[in-house]
Amino acid sequence: MQSDLYKYDTIYVNGAWVQPRSTEKIPVRSPATEEIVGYVPSCSPGDIDLAVQSARVAFDNSGWPDLSIGERAKYLRSAARILKRRQEDSSLIAADESGLPIGFRYGDGSTFTDQAIKLLNYYADLGEKYQVEEQRTGADGGKIIVRKEPVGVVGVITPWNAPLVIAHFSIPPALLAGCTVVLKPAPESPLHANLIAQVFQEAGLPPGVFNVVPAEREASEALVRHPGVDKIVFTGSTATGRRIGALCGESIKRFGLELGGKSAAVILDDADLDQVMPFVTFTGLMNNGEACVGQTRILAPRSRYSEVVERLAAIAGEYRTGDPRDIATQNGPLITEKQRAKGESYIHSGLEEGAKLVLGGKRPEHLGRGWYLEPTIFSDVSMGMRIAKEEIFCPVLCVIPYADDADAISIANDSPYGLSGTVWTSDEARGMKIARKIRTGNYGINYFNLDINAPFGGFKESGIGRQLGPEGLEGFFELNAIHFPPQS
Repeated sequence: MQSDLYKYDTIYVNGAWVQPRSTEKIPVRSPATEEIVGYVPSCSPGDIDLAVQSARVAFDNSGWPDLSIGERAKYLRSAARILKRRQEDSSLIAADESGLPIGFRYGDGSTFTDQAIKLLNYYADLGEKYQVEEQRTGADGGKIIVRKEPVGVVGVITPWNAPLVIAHFSIPPALLAGCTVVLKPAPESPLHANLIAQVFQEAGLPPGVFNVVPAEREASEALVRHPGVDKIVFTGSTATGRRIGALCGESIKRFGLELGGKSAAVILDDADLDQVMPFVTFTGLMNNGEACVGQTRILAPRSRYSEVVERLAAIAGEYRTGDPRDIATQNGPLITEKQRAKGESYIHSGLEEGAKLVLGGKRPEHLGRGWYLEPTIFSDVSMGMRIAKEEIFCPVLCVIPYADDADAISIANDSPYGLSGTVWTSDEARGMKIARKIRTGNYGINYFNLDINAPFGGFKESGIGRQLGPEGLEGFFELNAIHFPPQS
């Protein structure tokens, strides 16, 4: 399997696997074994230019934007069926290139690949009934036709955590809208992008409509700057998002950013801890702690603080850390040695600043290889500490005490981020009052989910724009108004 899926000498451009101009390779290293398991070409700016030109020609001349939105939906439906057939390949690639446990399940029991398939079918369903043209009556009595037209060539830049799912936040709606796409995966996890290319190639997508350019970060700027790209969609760190936003601003290029988070799970004093603490633990540690929506700040009432800390540590202490190919694994390796070192530096910082290490904080003794870090919990944390303010992107949770509901709201909002959050309570109405006051784009009351029917995105430094839901499709349109004179 690995010889077919993990080792590539060609890139997918203009509907075919072609030799790149660059001779450089990006090695793909398993986070679990630290060994190189595959490679892909490292695209040069010239390769990126070729991909953009192919997408540009496909948009301008191939007739792809002229198809009805329902006709384009059929390609998504076909891709969903093919990806379903490739589900085992997809799960193993995620484990081997990103360290994502194959046993990971969302709250509804679905896998990462299940979610990607759902997104393809969701947008196909939406396309079968979606209207891109509307007639209005102008203030002067004349007829107005308001049209939604595809924005053009879209550069999609994805991260290394849950890369298959995150790619499908953007690719299906972009294609449905009539755009053409150039996908640039993170260099740590490029293999899933080639799987996506294989799926769309088999689905019969016309040449140039979808292209893949694996590249190091330095070459990636060529995609953002390219005058043939009409919109950039980026998921990743806030620091990189700032750079991309600035570059797009120079040419008034459209862009969407889904960035970092430091979300708070607010546990109210009336919460049934037996019921809620397993979910709270999951929302903080899911995806090996490498999740922008992770609820990594646990806000506990002073009256029940010790109880919350004890329950959290007991549940997290039972998490099984190990091989991501093992169905029983709950906590896999971090993506790189550098990422683990980052987590360890935050653990050291927390101890220096006076937080109490309740659980973890070290590398698992039973695992001699791999970039593993135990689930880690700090208590006695204040908002002045780095571990409470900064996104760590590792399985590190802080438990922060609060006095009353108003104090909890203040602490939850005391962050430059605003991506996600939850409140846990026996009183839904009380939870709703808190939900209305938290400045964040996605919130749950006794629940955590990213539902494909709802818009997803962030306030403040967590990003610009929305993905998922009908709103995720709207971002790939430009509005065009055509005016007619009033009838005499």
